[in-house]
Amino acid sequence: MENIALIESFSEFKDDKLIDRVTLMAILEDVFRNALKKKYGEDDNFDIIVNPDKGDLEIWRNRVVVADGEVEDPNQEISLTEARKIEPDFEVGEDVSEEVKLIDLGRRSILALRQNLISKIHEHDNTNIYKQFKELEGEIYTAEVHHIRHRAIILLDDEGNEIILPKDRQIPSDFFRKGENVRGVIESVELKGNKPAIIMSRTSPVFLEKLFEQEIPEVFDGLITVKKVVRIPGEKAKVAVDSYDDRIDPVGACVGMKGSRIHSIVRELGNENIDVINFTTNNQLLITRALSPAKITSLKIDEENKRAEVMLKPEEVSKAIGRGGHNIRLAGQLTGYEIDVFREGVEEDVELREFADEIEDWVIEEFAKIGLDTAKSILEQDVEDLVKRTDLEEETIRDVMRVLREEFEEENN
Repeated sequence: MENIALIESFSEFKDDKLIDRVTLMAILEDVFRNALKKKYGEDDNFDIIVNPDKGDLEIWRNRVVVADGEVEDPNQEISLTEARKIEPDFEVGEDVSEEVKLIDLGRRSILALRQNLISKIHEHDNTNIYKQFKELEGEIYTAEVHHIRHRAIILLDDEGNEIILPKDRQIPSDFFRKGENVRGVIESVELKGNKPAIIMSRTSPVFLEKLFEQEIPEVFDGLITVKKVVRIPGEKAKVAVDSYDDRIDPVGACVGMKGSRIHSIVRELGNENIDVINFTTNNQLLITRALSPAKITSLKIDEENKRAEVMLKPEEVSKAIGRGGHNIRLAGQLTGYEIDVFREGVEEDVELREFADEIEDWVIEEFAKIGLDTAKSILEQDVEDLVKRTDLEEETIRDVMRVLREEFEEENN
């Protein structure tokens, strides 16, 4: 049978791509109808019978018998003489069904038909993968490292689907080897051409939120709600949690005895420091909690400009700012307020920008990044500690301190 060579792989497609019978038959019929249109101009009068399980295919062309010499449309009509070659008792006006052999379409058409079939199968497969992963956006997913590139890691899941973990979606301390399993959240799924691009992230706040759902039963059951998550990936995170059940301590339940419950999450995130705080609609209390472990003396909020002025004892300032300014930055993101820190009892201080004539702007910016924006705040710091917390050279820091001592301390004596 001429069509066997072409369609012997129908069952293979069905098994390899997990396409259901109805869909496969629809794809096959669509492909063959396109081939018939190219050959005969139209396909309305053709019946296509497909059996993909057995690899059987039949194409029948239906035409009307007309008197000899009166055929106007060879695709729709057949002369009486030609019809009687098929069945000797045909009469004018009757319908004739004649099987079309694939070989009649021509070798080139058959090759094009096969390519079109493979293309349609892949297109269907990619559409299914896109739909499958689109529904998984924002969910945790695990896949294996297949290939490590400079800008991304290529992962494969159990079904051979390719997932991309870009460098900027990796935690700075992440280090993976080929064959290792990687856990992250499906951040986005897009169709590029006909192929789905599946992006995984380990730096997204959603990843941390979903880890809480996975690792803490009360969060999974809905007894505790994660209200907001902010992160500096691999460094520090703050998670605001709440419970509608007064009998539950949401922070205690999330952290566990001696941090036992949150330990696996911290380890997954490369020892990221996670502060869990009780959420509240009282903004003053929320800011106070967000600046933990620092203890606030007083707090003044400007609602209109979304700013908060926080007064602390000098020894609490470094705790509020945190290493690299992480604590105060995350507290601001968590509460939605720009937080300004002031030292209690320090009335005579000078903004660092007042020394712009002697200290370069980029140096001032480096200090500002870690929350040091006054002369006194810098002079209270240890030089070696500042070297670790900024991108400044020790010599530069010592020069700045010398300028501040000469100008600021002289002014206050």
